Amino acid sequence: MNNPRLAEFGLRQDATQLDVLKTLWQNMAIEEIAMSIAHNGYFNHEPLFVETSQHNKFVVIEGNRRLAAVKLLLDSDLRNRLRATDLPPITPERREEISTLPIIITTRRDSWRYLGFKHVNGPATWGSYAKAQYIAFVHNTYNIPLGEIAAQIGDFNATVERMYRGLMIIEQAEKAKVFDRSDVSKSRFHFNYVYTGMDYPGVRSFLGLERRAASQSPVPSGKIKHLGELLIWLYGSKKSNKASLIKSQNPDLKVLDTVLQSDKGIKALRDGLPLDVAEDISIGDERLFNKSLQQAKIALQKALGTVTTGFATDDTDAIRVAGDIESLATDLVDAMTQKRTRATREVKQGKRTGA
Repeated sequence: MNNPRLAEFGLRQDATQLDVLKTLWQNMAIEEIAMSIAHNGYFNHEPLFVETSQHNKFVVIEGNRRLAAVKLLLDSDLRNRLRATDLPPITPERREEISTLPIIITTRRDSWRYLGFKHVNGPATWGSYAKAQYIAFVHNTYNIPLGEIAAQIGDFNATVERMYRGLMIIEQAEKAKVFDRSDVSKSRFHFNYVYTGMDYPGVRSFLGLERRAASQSPVPSGKIKHLGELLIWLYGSKKSNKASLIKSQNPDLKVLDTVLQSDKGIKALRDGLPLDVAEDISIGDERLFNKSLQQAKIALQKALGTVTTGFATDDTDAIRVAGDIESLATDLVDAMTQKRTRATREVKQGKRTGA
C-alpha cells in the first residue's frame, strides 16, 4: 500500500481492502462524494489513475475516495459493515451508470509530476505527513533529485527539502528504535512539529544537524540518543506515560527551541519539569526578570484599556487586587532603587581605594 494519505492514518502495508475502505470512510469525507455521485452521477472528466500490478490487476493510484464512494453506493452489505447507512439508495439507471468507471492506465513514475503538483502544492493538498511520504517515495524510488521535484510542483520555499528531511529523521529514529510513531501520546501524529522544528537553531544544535541535511540519515550517529529524547518531548509516549510538551505549535515549539539552547534547560527537561519551568531555568534570572516586567506591563495596559467597559463599580475584589498590585509595584521599585544605590556606592568606594 503506497498511498501516502492512507499511511498518514496508520494503515500498514498488509492492510485489507476493508481496512482501507474503513479508513477512507472515517477520515476522508467519503459521504460527501457518495451523496454527490448518487444525485448527479459520476463525472467522466475525473477518471481514476491506475497501474497494473504483478498479478495483472489494476491498482488505483489517484481517485481512491471516488472509488470508495462508488463501492459503497453499489454494495449494501459493505455499507452495513462500515455503518455507512445514511447514504441514499440509487436508481437502477444510476447503478448501471457507475458500475463502469473511466480510467487512465499509467504508472506511479509517469504520473508523479501531476500528482505531486495536485496534492503537494496544488488545489487538492494532502496533510504535511502525506506530502512528505510522497516526496520521499519519488526521490528514493525513482532517484528524482529533490530540486527537480520542487521545480515540478512549483515549490519556491524549500518545503520539499524540509519535509523530506523531517521524514528521514523520523524513519532514522524508528530504525534506531528510539521512537515509534504508533506510541505517540496524541491521537494523531503531528508531523509539522518535526519538519518545522528542524529549522530552529536550538533543535539543530541539539541533534548536530547541518543547515540542510537531505540524506536518508540526517542525524549523526552520536546524536541518536538526543533524537529519541527530542521526539518524546515533541510527541510523548503512551508506553512510558509521558505527555507531549507541545500543547500548541505556536508558541511551544519556539519555547522548546529556547530551552534546548541551554544546558540547564536541557537538564530540566530530562528531570521531567514542565516546559514553562524549563524555559525559566534556561533563560536565567536576568532575562526572566526583564521578561516578567514586560509581561506585567502589557497585562496592566490591557486592564487599563478595558476599565471603562470591564470594571463593575461594585467589584470590591478587583479594587483589592489592584491595590495589591500597587503595593507590589512600589516594593519592586524600592528594591531596585536600593540595589542600584548600593552598587553605585560600591563603585565609588572601589575608585577611592584604587581597587
